[in-house]
Amino acid sequence: MKSDNKKQEMKSANSKPVIKDNENKDYAELVVVKPVGYPFEFNLMDEDIEITNTKLFEEYAREQWLGLEVCEKSHLFDQKIIPDYGFEIVTAKPNNSIISEKTKIKIITDELNKLNDKSKIKSKLLLSDIVGQKNAKNKVKVITKYLENPETFGPWAPKNILFYGLPGTGKTMLVKALANELDVPLYLIKATSLIGDHVGDGASKIHDLFKKASENSPSIIFIDEIDAIALHRSFQSLRGDVSEIVNSLLTEMDGISENESVITIGATNNPTSLDYAVRSRFEEEIEFSLPDDEERLAIIEKNLKTMPLKYDLDLNKIAKLTKGLSGRDIKEKILKTALHNAIANDSNMIVMSNIDYAIKSTKIKNQDIKGMFE
Repeated sequence: MKSDNKKQEMKSANSKPVIKDNENKDYAELVVVKPVGYPFEFNLMDEDIEITNTKLFEEYAREQWLGLEVCEKSHLFDQKIIPDYGFEIVTAKPNNSIISEKTKIKIITDELNKLNDKSKIKSKLLLSDIVGQKNAKNKVKVITKYLENPETFGPWAPKNILFYGLPGTGKTMLVKALANELDVPLYLIKATSLIGDHVGDGASKIHDLFKKASENSPSIIFIDEIDAIALHRSFQSLRGDVSEIVNSLLTEMDGISENESVITIGATNNPTSLDYAVRSRFEEEIEFSLPDDEERLAIIEKNLKTMPLKYDLDLNKIAKLTKGLSGRDIKEKILKTALHNAIANDSNMIVMSNIDYAIKSTKIKNQDIKGMFE
């Protein structure tokens, strides 16, 4: 393979490039490439290639590109199996460095591009649709102001925010509503989807995610269940690649890549389980609390508006009976279970006996799991 930069490739007798002795160039730690096709069009040539084994590709590419200088946005070309087929250098860490025998080489495949496209979502939710969480809605006003006019903030720009609270309290709903009202791209992903099959995959996915968000800025990255990739160090022995993933996440959160107009929001049910280094990068932690009596009543009334059956219910009583439940639990475990119970009993109306059945079922389930993770 050859490079399109101005440095001339030096080859030994066996036609392999020789690593250059250049005191001003560092060795590359990571190079990320993507296939871009041939530099010219010819009917007998197929522009598309399929990489079935990324680990094998890494060894194949490193052997041929050994000693070449890599610069982002330039290209490398294959000269063996598919001569003159081009690969764009998406990332070189550090930039303008030399490929060595220890350089990790990753390729962006169509599957990864589809992952990034799927992670960018649109929502019709509004902040007014979220019942309660007044404190959280007040605190995200700074995000609104920043993304509406990023250039005025300069070094005071918000970058990393942590949402924490029990499941079902509205963390994901709030970020969807925020992105919708601001009309900015939202990259919403589960942290577990960033974990790769091989060492280095996780770090590459994190970098690609932030790069994609930066290219479409202003934008919001929402990493749900962030503790899955940013465990406290006391748990890191459970995952061999966690250190690499955490380091990559820290690099992006520190803004080394200058992700301008990109807000990173992490979400966790338990902030104490986070690695301290990651947690310290969040300039603010916003708590999502369980709804109080009035908020539970509002949640019940809001959800009953779309109920497919008629109902005859004591809403104030239900609000008191559901104390300690999140908004999602009220909808999914109480109202939906009551609806299904009414239908199962051939009833055209939801009554309090259906609610009692749902509450009893929920209490049994909660009792079964109480204390499991304490």
